[in-house]
Amino acid sequence: MPPDPGPAPEPDFELASAYPEVTWLRQAATIADWASVRQYHDSLPPGTDRAFVVRVLAEVDGVEHALRQQVSAAPCDVFALTVLGARLVQTGWGIRTSARAQDVSREQFEAFHAYLRDAEQLLIRATALDPSYDAAWAERLNTARGLSLGKNEARRRYDRLAKYHPHHFTGQARLLQKLCAKWGGTWEEAHGFARECLLAAPEGSLSGGLVAEAHIEHWLDLKGDDKRAEYLRQPHVHAELLEAAGRSVFHPAFRRPYGWVTVQGGFAALFSLIGDTEQAAAHFRALGNLASEYPWGYLGKPAEAYVRHRDTALRGRR
Repeated sequence: MPPDPGPAPEPDFELASAYPEVTWLRQAATIADWASVRQYHDSLPPGTDRAFVVRVLAEVDGVEHALRQQVSAAPCDVFALTVLGARLVQTGWGIRTSARAQDVSREQFEAFHAYLRDAEQLLIRATALDPSYDAAWAERLNTARGLSLGKNEARRRYDRLAKYHPHHFTGQARLLQKLCAKWGGTWEEAHGFARECLLAAPEGSLSGGLVAEAHIEHWLDLKGDDKRAEYLRQPHVHAELLEAAGRSVFHPAFRRPYGWVTVQGGFAALFSLIGDTEQAAAHFRALGNLASEYPWGYLGKPAEAYVRHRDTALRGRR
């Protein structure tokens, strides 16, 4: 009988555990070492999703003060305009919270929209100065959604991004959110866009994760455990997830780019909910103990949900 391996480690939600450079980026932003940050940003290989780096910087408390000074001194600094815009978006969304619209107060909405309008002006300038800059267009997809500018405008912005970055995962995920029912879209549009991205992207890219995200959002939107369980029991859901995982995170060309933990977690969560413990276990093994708030926050308290589903999947499969 093999020895008991003991309890599995607690899930690690720290972004820097998956991407060690995040620690340095946060430190550099805290001391306003923008020259070093910019050098790192500009050295990223072609095809890197730079929206990830911009969001890491935008989450640093107080970073807006140095950025306002930078933008004032250099009004055409596309990078500074974008990071400051992202910071205002993040601050505004923090005020709004992730609650459904009916649970957000008028005062919250007013503050939220004020921050997003200010961000939009910065980001309009950034995309006018450099129409190819992916991170600025990705943030403008957030402002389009938050300011309720409509699906046509969101799609126009995504198309401008895709002209230069045709398989930009952050941009795709943000447009997908706009196409979900909770933001005025339809499930036909959301699933259709996710599949379109899956089939168009090179195998081994993250775009397959959009298929999982669309199913997670659709599952969450249903009322009652019975309807949710019935939805996931549909054979086509399981088949689509197998295909998407095989073309993305389980493809031999997959290289774990920025965002892979969230995508792998989405597959792990869905296969767990479906009851396919063999597939769920494979995704949990790929994660190690890495985790992200999404999608586990949809399943309860994130750490508890992760551990509950992981332990069920891995029981007897270590």
